[in-house]
Amino acid sequence: MENWQQRTQLLLGDEKMERLRSAHVLVVGLGGVGAYAAEMLCRAGVGRMTIVDADMVQLTNINRQLPALHSTQGMKKVEVLETRYKDINPVLDLRVLPVFLKDENIPELLDAASYDFVVDAIDTLAPKCHLIAEALKRRIKIISSMGAGAKSDITQVRFADIGDTYHCGLSKAVRKRLQKMGIKRKLPVVFSTEQADSNAVLLTEDEMNKKSTCGTVSYMPAVFGCYLAEYVIKKL
Repeated sequence: MENWQQRTQLLLGDEKMERLRSAHVLVVGLGGVGAYAAEMLCRAGVGRMTIVDADMVQLTNINRQLPALHSTQGMKKVEVLETRYKDINPVLDLRVLPVFLKDENIPELLDAASYDFVVDAIDTLAPKCHLIAEALKRRIKIISSMGAGAKSDITQVRFADIGDTYHCGLSKAVRKRLQKMGIKRKLPVVFSTEQADSNAVLLTEDEMNKKSTCGTVSYMPAVFGCYLAEYVIKKL
């Protein structure tokens, strides 16, 4: 069963591979960013994952999201990815939660298992901030994705503490919300220093918890996801 991991083992060595196999990572949000992060963790040999997302695959997801195909429209993203990830690693211990996170069920989720890391790839402000706040309160290691929309230059993607981010509207909103919640701890994030293209932002009223929709290109969310996975793998 470990033959498929031989290239990773050659790079990382036995001890580090065993750390990955014994780790449990929670990935919340399986859109353009989160599904790629989860897949990179799966392919690297993380032994246990919990994935959370309530969304169905939509036609407009196909330009950038891993589970999105014409044949998977209308299917739950977590179910598409469950099949995919188990096909990559048949012995993966995978918990699948097709639920929309709200303030009241986030503590229950974080207390349901002993997570070695949380990957936040949520794109709506309220649940994102509550997940971050509750993880930090519990001192669970977490990495959070900021905004990949309306941007196209992968050379400007960076790791930073959220307090050091700039040219990112989501970072600013998250920072303000966490301050209001009394959260002062450092938060590692992935963000882009590129100025967002204002022509690629469309105000919307028909999406839950979203005030705008941003234009996207295939590779940008995937790069953010790979950054998240790199951070988690190296920390583990």
